[in-house]
Amino acid sequence: MSKELSAEAQAAQAAHQQLIEQLDNHSMHKSFRNPGWRPNQRRNKNIKTILVDALRKEASVIATPQDNNSGAATPLPPASAAAAHDDGLSTSGMSTPAGAAAAAANGGSNNNSSLQPNLAQASRSLSKLVLEKSLKPPGAGAAGPSAPSPTYTNIESAPSMAPLKRYCDITGLPAPYTDPKTRLRYHNREVFSIIRSFPQGVAEQFLEARGAQTVLK
Repeated sequence: MSKELSAEAQAAQAAHQQLIEQLDNHSMHKSFRNPGWRPNQRRNKNIKTILVDALRKEASVIATPQDNNSGAATPLPPASAAAAHDDGLSTSGMSTPAGAAAAAANGGSNNNSSLQPNLAQASRSLSKLVLEKSLKPPGAGAAGPSAPSPTYTNIESAPSMAPLKRYCDITGLPAPYTDPKTRLRYHNREVFSIIRSFPQGVAEQFLEARGAQTVLK
């Protein structure tokens, strides 16, 4: 008897395996596919790589000094070199009077005006140093500003394509029904009778706990 049962079980298993192989779509020949197609080697960046690159870019911007493109930090050429190479027709900018050259031509009367760009540059540099020091964490030394590297556990996940699940506002069980009067979700008929026995204002409190209350503006 046991041998007959085992033989029937083996026959049923063989028939089941044959049915699986018959219904398998992967092993079927697909005439619409191009046999010479190869997947593209270039792959898009995931969200983790994008965030890491953004943090590195911010760290490099903070570590790089910025002078607001004012030109105050540009060193001026010596007066003798400027006079030697200036023929009056050059467009290199050496013949443009600026800073110390203008002060020397005026006999030193405008010394305060020539020092003004240097003071502005010093104030900008000081504010920049204060900003870098405030942004630098206390444990970071010469390694530069550090930030927590993003991982798959501290970033938001992509929106799910699964259907939205609804739960009962009273019991927390799956709620296939919604009361049209109070807009509360309920699990079965017993919970519905409890909802209809609520006094005025209680249903609105349950909706507020779910974030679906009516807000009057």
